[in-house]
Amino acid sequence: MQISIIGLNYAPEPVGIGPYTAGLATGLAERGHDVHVMAGVPYYPQWRLYAGHSGYRSTAIEDGVTVTRVPHYIPQQPSAARRLLHHASFALSVRGDAMAAARQRPDLVVAVAPSLMSVPVAAQAARRAGAPLWVHVQDFEVDAAFATGLIGGGAATLAKAAHAIERRILRQANMVSTISPPMAALLADKGVPPERIYELRNWSNADFAGTTHDGARYRAEWGLGDRHVALYSGNIANKQGLEVVIDAARGLAGRPDISFVICGEGPNRANLQQLAAGLDNIQFHDLQPTGRMAEFLSLASVHLLPQKAEAADLVLPSKLTNMLASGRPVVATAAAGTGLHAEVEGCGINSEPGNGAAMADAIVQLIDNPARRHALGEAARMRAVERWSRPAIIAAAEQRMLTLVEQHRR
Repeated sequence: MQISIIGLNYAPEPVGIGPYTAGLATGLAERGHDVHVMAGVPYYPQWRLYAGHSGYRSTAIEDGVTVTRVPHYIPQQPSAARRLLHHASFALSVRGDAMAAARQRPDLVVAVAPSLMSVPVAAQAARRAGAPLWVHVQDFEVDAAFATGLIGGGAATLAKAAHAIERRILRQANMVSTISPPMAALLADKGVPPERIYELRNWSNADFAGTTHDGARYRAEWGLGDRHVALYSGNIANKQGLEVVIDAARGLAGRPDISFVICGEGPNRANLQQLAAGLDNIQFHDLQPTGRMAEFLSLASVHLLPQKAEAADLVLPSKLTNMLASGRPVVATAAAGTGLHAEVEGCGINSEPGNGAAMADAIVQLIDNPARRHALGEAARMRAVERWSRPAIIAAAEQRMLTLVEQHRR
């Protein structure tokens, strides 16, 4: 197939949506397809243009994929209004490239949301090419914005209008995929016909073969010694609710054998560091290089996965896949009945969202019971193999894409 993919985020962004759009594109290219990606310039999660990248339009071959990068607005402090401008600027900037690509008559056009604003551009390109449109939803940005307080919850009229626009946009697609069963159910609630819904999971993208599984170099570099490490790595923004980790660290200040490590960047990091002032059992570091991901994640005795209760079924944190693949148990903040709770159950402990004492208690349960910690870690590793195998996920998606293209041609 000849495939056009339109998505704001792409490699070399190490976390969030970028690695998975890049992984899908390169995976399809490896299987013999001609893939053209139209993406933004790299900026996430720091919310600033990466060093070594210009803010201008460019096209290059990256890992067998033709990648066109377009300029767009990058807010340093991403408020609700600035995020809207950010997404709108990408949609406007990518439109010309999408229409030019449509003249090459691709067999399939794929749009990745966020950004939902670029989906109408992809839909127009698909119509011009006479190709089906596939929309892949990594998170429900409208619902998440209201649930996490990015947009005031009292704006009922605005919420109603935003959801109506979202439903209309999603219904333009011939196929809509998303990354978890609860999110697929939410697509159905939004009016997407069941036969047009497909579950396309994220996968583990860390290679743990050959690692020492003790993070020895990181322990030496960061002065951690032989202490147990409760680790969080990823974006530091509002929807994660990372304040609960600071509360847990404060509650375990009397346990010299446990250290907390938070690695990441984002608009909420400065606030977290201020909250953690005076605590000597917590460290902050930047995101670590992708090439050291396996070694880095093996540093953990337990992984921490906080999530605000309101966002539990609106996003499935992509970082979970690598946490499980590392063979370490996960302590998540997820209520029973949510998708995140189901993914972690049997591989760690789910604690009450927003409750730092409950998270601290879960960490202690695992640290003080090595046999349970090991058993849950092995279960996590097996679940990653069974549910998050990249070759299997991409092969299945490829077959569904081929079927969709053939159906559209008929």
